[in-house]
Amino acid sequence: MIRSKFAIHVHILSLMGKFHGEWLTSDLIAGSLNSNAALVRKELSELRNAGLIESKEGKNGGCRLAKPMKDILLSDVFAVVKDDHIFGYAPNHPNPDCPVGRNINNALDTMFTGLDQSITRELSKISLADFISKLL
Repeated sequence: MIRSKFAIHVHILSLMGKFHGEWLTSDLIAGSLNSNAALVRKELSELRNAGLIESKEGKNGGCRLAKPMKDILLSDVFAVVKDDHIFGYAPNHPNPDCPVGRNINNALDTMFTGLDQSITRELSKISLADFISKLL
């Protein structure tokens, strides 16, 4: 889920960066994503709540970047979509009577935390402007 939402959010922000300063409608964005405008509005809401985009309603409404592209880091986008570790735990609770089951989630948590921090650190080196310069 994180991977696809991250890709969708980067796509949306890249489109807004390409048309910098213009108010883009959810229909236009949905067309670029080959998706549904109602689903796009949900993603736009998350980006707006994170302060990455701004929106206005009405006939000439839409969304656009709230900051310069150089000030939006891909780690900011990752923070929007990440609600837990990038990797998840098994759906079953491990057996506490088993020596592995008793300790596995704590060991995984330590490893997952380190991985999340590594990803965030790497993404913090890439601005939206950097990403778009390689894209277009």
